[in-house]
Amino acid sequence: MKHIIVGTAGHVDHGKTSLIKALTNVDTDRLKEEKERGITIELGFAPLVLPDGQKIGIVDVPGHEKFVKNMVAGAGGIDLVVLVIAADEGVMPQTREHLDICELLGIKKGLVALTKTDMVDGDWLALVQEDVRSFLGETFLEGAPIIPLSSLTGAGLPEFLQALQSVIATLDERADSGLFRLAVDRVFTMKGFGTVVTGTLASGKIRVGDTIAIMPSGGQAKIRGIQVHNETAERAQAGQRTAINLQGIDRATIERGDVLTRPSTFQPSHRLDIYLRYLSSAGKKLKNRALVRFHTGTSETISRIILPDREELEPGEKIYAQVLPATPVVAMSGDRFVIRSYSPVTTIGGGDIIDPLAQKRRKHSALDETEKLHRGTGPEKTGIILERAGLGGISILSLSIRTGLHPGEQEKILEKMFSEKKALLIDRDERRVVSSGVYTDFQKRVLAGIAAYHNKYPLKEGLSREELRTTLGGFIDPKLFNRAIKDLADDGKIIAANETVRIESHAVNLKDDEVQLREEIAGIYRTAALTPPSTKELLAAFPAKKKTVTDILNVMLNTDMLVKVNEDMYFYREALDRLREDYRKLLIKDGKASPATFKELTGLSRKFIIPLMEYFDKTKLTIRVENHRMLRERTL
Repeated sequence: MKHIIVGTAGHVDHGKTSLIKALTNVDTDRLKEEKERGITIELGFAPLVLPDGQKIGIVDVPGHEKFVKNMVAGAGGIDLVVLVIAADEGVMPQTREHLDICELLGIKKGLVALTKTDMVDGDWLALVQEDVRSFLGETFLEGAPIIPLSSLTGAGLPEFLQALQSVIATLDERADSGLFRLAVDRVFTMKGFGTVVTGTLASGKIRVGDTIAIMPSGGQAKIRGIQVHNETAERAQAGQRTAINLQGIDRATIERGDVLTRPSTFQPSHRLDIYLRYLSSAGKKLKNRALVRFHTGTSETISRIILPDREELEPGEKIYAQVLPATPVVAMSGDRFVIRSYSPVTTIGGGDIIDPLAQKRRKHSALDETEKLHRGTGPEKTGIILERAGLGGISILSLSIRTGLHPGEQEKILEKMFSEKKALLIDRDERRVVSSGVYTDFQKRVLAGIAAYHNKYPLKEGLSREELRTTLGGFIDPKLFNRAIKDLADDGKIIAANETVRIESHAVNLKDDEVQLREEIAGIYRTAALTPPSTKELLAAFPAKKKTVTDILNVMLNTDMLVKVNEDMYFYREALDRLREDYRKLLIKDGKASPATFKELTGLSRKFIIPLMEYFDKTKLTIRVENHRMLRERTL
């Protein structure tokens, strides 16, 4: 069964609330001020059972021009509109404005309730009907049923219900993104229950006991109870008027305009790409960076409109633009919006949200991309958002929010892109995806970074992974970085040995003077044998060449001429190999060794004995057992 929400629209005092009361026996004007003034100020709600037994929800909206923002909040979640026009007055200013708002919000179906027929004669009624038909021409209500009725006498109400039922039968099932969202239109406290919020469930479903997030603040609460059309329920789904009793959150922390979502799905929007239709009735040009009142869902926020390729917009024009809300909003690609002028406050336009997490762009740029994101295919939209997400990648749920595609459809598109190597999954736990184009560009940056290092330090074998990652930008995700290093190594473009990386073709080539210096250093270590100088002492012997000596020492380590025992002690390889063999024979002969026996073997001081014995432990010749060393191969 379809879940249908019907909304009223029309000028103040044209009988919207009276019609709902006549149909449902519910007075939606519940506030004391509404009773005293005789006008609707806040949104009202009532359930209605149609002649065929289907239950629908009705949203009653205020008609007074001062409360149009409340009307917009209510109209955002309706499936069809009942445009209420009083027969004694006909089409009035808010009739026109409300119809514009409904059209801008994408409402496609509706009918007209021509009320207060008991106050006019037949000739006048016929003239008003003709005037209304003319007014509706070229709008989405062109050709819609116009039902004369009287809420006071009941005349025409059965015909109205039948017409409403017939229009509802033509409605398509509400599109459901699959992602739970409910825009809050009322918040109140019930004694014994606590905080209660109401709204139309735009998409997804919820159950009692679920944890939800209140966006844009990000606070969380647990669902204690649910009502659908004033009846207790265990669950609610897209298209239903829903009241939710929240546990664990204070009434003061929620307001109209907030959105209930699943935790960790939606992000607050600070800049949005939009498709803007500027109404012909706006009356004057819209200037770049103009302040407007931006309405989406049930929220209203002062915002600036950014025109990317011009300084002003003529009434009646349509354009791709950006909006910068003063306070963040929560939205999804495909959502509708309305803009009203800052002062005087009138409805001047609206349209579609294209990318709720848009980036700042240069003037005149990315218009083709934005149009494709608006009207393109699912794969085209996915590719654009992946490119926009950059190196940080994007979760599959966030991708759905920014493309407007159902998560199931989004998954299918990505699977095809994975198989065609147009995208890759870089984090299975977070379900995070990166564009292959972005990834390939990053690999080029990695190669360029290593090459730049080789060029700067030609005597160094390579650089550490962490140094490279920091050079490229510390913000880079380690999983993405490690994936790029692995793939480049697998492709034979780099050598990744332990924590060091280098270009595959890189080799250290010493100049003649550097070769001579290397031989001089080698002679020092060869002569010193098992009593080499400390690195500090060696550098002191070449005060004018400390940097070059340091680089050559690294070359000698990498080419195995020298062996690093600790940070300050290098040995000539041949001398260390001879000692290793002598030490091994001693261990075979005596079964164990101590610092004392090692001293007898070498004649060295404790300065060298302890580092050397620890080195042989580390290189797995020996193993320490209490205060002795034993040959490791005999203990395995």
